[in-house]
Amino acid sequence: MSNETYTVAVVGATGAVGQQMLKTLENKNFPVGELKLLSSSRSAGKKMTFKGREYTLEEATPESFEGVQIALFSAGGSISKALAPEAVKRGAVVVDNTSAYRMDPDTPLVVPEVNEEDLHNHNGIIANPNCSTIQMAVALEPIRQKYGLKKVIVSTYQAVSGAGLDAVEEMNTQSAAVLNGEEAEANLMPVSGDEKHYQIAFNAIPQIDKFQDNGYTFEEMKMINETKKILHMDDLPVAATCVRLPVATGHSESVYIETETGNPDVKELQQTLSEGEGITLQDDPSNQVYPMAVNSVGLPDVFVGRIRRDLDRENAYHFWVVSDNLLKGAAYNSVQIAESLIRLNLIK
Repeated sequence: MSNETYTVAVVGATGAVGQQMLKTLENKNFPVGELKLLSSSRSAGKKMTFKGREYTLEEATPESFEGVQIALFSAGGSISKALAPEAVKRGAVVVDNTSAYRMDPDTPLVVPEVNEEDLHNHNGIIANPNCSTIQMAVALEPIRQKYGLKKVIVSTYQAVSGAGLDAVEEMNTQSAAVLNGEEAEANLMPVSGDEKHYQIAFNAIPQIDKFQDNGYTFEEMKMINETKKILHMDDLPVAATCVRLPVATGHSESVYIETETGNPDVKELQQTLSEGEGITLQDDPSNQVYPMAVNSVGLPDVFVGRIRRDLDRENAYHFWVVSDNLLKGAAYNSVQIAESLIRLNLIK
């Protein structure tokens, strides 16, 4: 990476992911020259601090992107649809953390450890995948490279912070109410815009996002379609069941795979995963060592453990994947993409 600095905008700076983007830019000492913090009109005028300097939030408008080279978006799909093209028109490269452009055939969907080379095909916008997709793709890639993939089935156990800071607050309020013998009021879970709401405290809700006509939720279809796009495997059978748990931060996943070749034993698979970029192996069941959500918080890696053979099928395996959904699942991956763009000389 050169000594050059860049004018960076963060859209949605006050949100859970926006705040993590700023922390990640600071922790990684990203070469920020000028910084613009953009938000809704409601938050405009508020103050935030970056590297010890106070910044005033501005309302995000098309003109906000004059002079911006890198724009990190995390303010909702409708904002991205409206403003990302405006940012591109003004010379910025957009890294979008919403679902707005993920399945657009002209927009790369990138996990740098997996398909960084796709950045060469960008037209100004790069999509950051869904949080649950990112961590699974990182874990799948070293296996895919060495043994191929024939099938993937995943069940997720997703943290409430994936639904925003208000959802975490509601979980905490509900938990206190239940412990005090009071009724837990539910307004947000599983989908704030749906008619019915259920408490998340002391519960597991087998719905994340709205149901589609095929019986899968939008979150499940995101995992299915995004995995195929990232891996460039349109014909790969992928199935997903996504569940929300009363965990503040850290998504967990139970993944079943079938490999094309090799029939590796568990030790071989452990070795393959331990050498994978961005992966930390935590797999010593005899000593109760395995990934847990609470231990992933604030860390950028994808943690993998509980690797075991399927008992009935050859070339079939089960493993457990955990990652901080606000970091590698969102902010950290976005900043990694920006770093890759600079390293590949793809920023004007």
